[in-house]
Amino acid sequence: MPRRIQIEKANVEAVRRINAVDPVLVDVLPAGQVIPGMEDRMVLHAGPEVGWTRMCGAQRGAVMGIILFEGWASTPEAAEALAGSGPVALRSNHDHGAVGSMAGTISPSLPVFVVEDRATGARAFSRLVESNQQFGDYHETGISTLLKWQHVYAPALSRGLQSQGGIQLRPIFEQALKMGDELHNRPNAATALLSLELTSRMLRAGVASDLAVDVQQFFCGNPASALGAAMAASKLMVDPIRDLKYSTVVSAMARNGTEFGIRVAGLGDQWFTAPAPRVEGHYLPGFKATDAGLDMGDSVITETAGFGANLIAGAPGILPLVGGSRAQATEWSNQMRTIAAGRSKHYSIPALDGQPAPVGIDIREVVATGFAPIIDTSIAHREPGYGIIGSGMVRAPMECFEKALHAFEAKYAA
Repeated sequence: MPRRIQIEKANVEAVRRINAVDPVLVDVLPAGQVIPGMEDRMVLHAGPEVGWTRMCGAQRGAVMGIILFEGWASTPEAAEALAGSGPVALRSNHDHGAVGSMAGTISPSLPVFVVEDRATGARAFSRLVESNQQFGDYHETGISTLLKWQHVYAPALSRGLQSQGGIQLRPIFEQALKMGDELHNRPNAATALLSLELTSRMLRAGVASDLAVDVQQFFCGNPASALGAAMAASKLMVDPIRDLKYSTVVSAMARNGTEFGIRVAGLGDQWFTAPAPRVEGHYLPGFKATDAGLDMGDSVITETAGFGANLIAGAPGILPLVGGSRAQATEWSNQMRTIAAGRSKHYSIPALDGQPAPVGIDIREVVATGFAPIIDTSIAHREPGYGIIGSGMVRAPMECFEKALHAFEAKYAA
């Protein structure tokens, strides 16, 4: 069979597998209980694996913060020494079926969203989304949020989900897109819809009404709360294409503030990397472009699965946050459709006459068209110790796709 036909058949199968996943939020539990291969004194992080000496400032700060959260050290100085001396193992989230926004740090005691494919029972995991520790803030404000999540909010959510059953995410995502979400930097509607389901389950499970209200206020107080569930669902959607022979569809994109990396279905778990790019965006008062670190986070898994900037034409409310006009947003979504391997069976873009969302990034089309995937994202400081400083737009480095295509051609030479 000609190689071109083998590739096309493999990519049709990749799109089918992505569309077939039916994500359900089934629990919120400590990472050490549910994430495969999670060990004591291990910290998972966003992006391709990167050692302490090569970590950017924000990711270092986040690692220090998660060490303080775990109680492995009592001061930032001690946490920094511990992280840099070797007793703490630093590993990539993606190697453990997990994802985390920005620095993405996950440790054994941190509760994570557990999302399961109703069809196969496969699972993926994501940490909570907040604006401090995950951006590199290791101070009390960031740590206190994690402790409240660990001891108060997550157990109440878990009780509700275990007692009353999981929450199907696909209907929530479908409705949220109609309400102006794109499920990356704007999951506002999804947060509200998911909060209603979670609160109902907590109350029916017997969680005290005052506590249920506190949890709901915490969840809805951050419009990006549903991003954690969307990221885990996205990871679950693209994981089935890993090791799909002959497929040129991207199975993961991730960045650690030092490197941007992609994985391709037909090339297994090899990362193809390039230097992390700089985000063009808007800054919070008191910050400017020279304060910013480079692109960071696993949240680009949403674009990998077909959400995020793929659908930005239908999310005009995000533009004041990340920059750009309605015309640019439409062009960005159209470019993402151009480089896609297929179309979604479940999700659409209302602003583009209900056209199906693009699914699967084809490295051949990226290189041929010159349209590197566009990503809407947040911005962390270049130094440790800060929370979020802004939001903006960025493109994946073309070098990653060129390297991957070269490797693909070498592996599948006719």
